[in-house]
Amino acid sequence: MITVLNRTKQYLRNRQYKYEKSYIRPLMTPESVYVFKFGREALNNRVIIRYSHTWTGRQRINEIDLRLHKQKHPRIFKTESELLEYLETHLPQRERKEREKLKIKEEQEENAK
Repeated sequence: MITVLNRTKQYLRNRQYKYEKSYIRPLMTPESVYVFKFGREALNNRVIIRYSHTWTGRQRINEIDLRLHKQKHPRIFKTESELLEYLETHLPQRERKEREKLKIKEEQEENAK
């Protein structure tokens, strides 16, 4: 089992996010790719971890790409700590925006009736 991003998985579990993980082994490159999708209702956020193995067999993370819902360009991190710092600041803001959009949509539906 891959033990990549254990702290990130724990962070998401504590905040009631669902996640799904998958493993991709590209044929032409020595790097392995680990895709991690997460979200509350829909799994529309994605983390892509590119890692390789050292000569002793340990995993070395080369790059972590994060795409939150509807972001055009991925945010790139070197370590899991950097990723967690970003998530702690941006996920609550994004949740707040989503709630505000839902409230506005509900108000418009009520006014239409």
